[in-house]
Amino acid sequence: MRYYIIDDDVNIVKILTNLIEESKSGEVIGSSNDGETALSEILIYNPDIVLVDLLLPKLDGNSLVREVKLLKPGIKFIMISQVSDVKLVEDSYNSGIEFFISKPINKIEVEKVTSKVAEKIEIENMLNNIKKVFKDINPHKKPQDNNIKIIKHTLSNFGMLGEKGTNDIIKICMHLLETKKSFEECNFNELCCIIGDSPKTVQQRMRRAIKSGLTNLAYIGIEDYYNESFQEYSKGMFDFASVKAEMDYIKGKNKTGGKVIISKFFEGVLLQCEDY
Repeated sequence: MRYYIIDDDVNIVKILTNLIEESKSGEVIGSSNDGETALSEILIYNPDIVLVDLLLPKLDGNSLVREVKLLKPGIKFIMISQVSDVKLVEDSYNSGIEFFISKPINKIEVEKVTSKVAEKIEIENMLNNIKKVFKDINPHKKPQDNNIKIIKHTLSNFGMLGEKGTNDIIKICMHLLETKKSFEECNFNELCCIIGDSPKTVQQRMRRAIKSGLTNLAYIGIEDYYNESFQEYSKGMFDFASVKAEMDYIKGKNKTGGKVIISKFFEGVLLQCEDY
């Protein structure tokens, strides 16, 4: 893996460089101490992984991540910062980072996180190559039952297949895929006509099913915060704030759990079908 490091503290840059080189996990191809310089160099060097601080001169870490993601979405970011404010951490995940590591730097944590991100990149590259091969062999539209399998597999990762609202979710997803529309482009009452039930009843069933999935995901995060499925789905199907709130509720830190955003959940499920 090719790494780029950004921190306004020169000593932090040296520490991270030594950790990467000593673990033989890759090569540090560049570094900088401010966001503006980093932005221009990252677009030129095109690294695989960027280690970035949140509070940077000229251009903050979150803004930097968003700018790079617009032009080079394949570059992975790991935020390393002493900031502990929940809102700022949430903004970092929403900007597109893979992990947030808190300072002071822990060698084992850095090695574990960089290893997981590197593994994710290798898997994505492999899947892209496989998809390219199949696309070249069979350029026709994939069969409908393949989408159903993908949707069911995705929902099974949340332990949702036994929920009553799951069938509603699958039917609506298939309709959206066939009509090539997003959930927000459709009238909810019209979608409910597909199922043949009242909009209120359908919404309640789906909301309960999705809430169950959110709770199951929160338990995964509590057990292993760096779990690959937790990292992927906590950003794709839900928003970070909702997952964090649900985790805190389970731990007894909050009186209420995370909120269910039906449109975001559908967006995440449909994206899974596009990815495969």
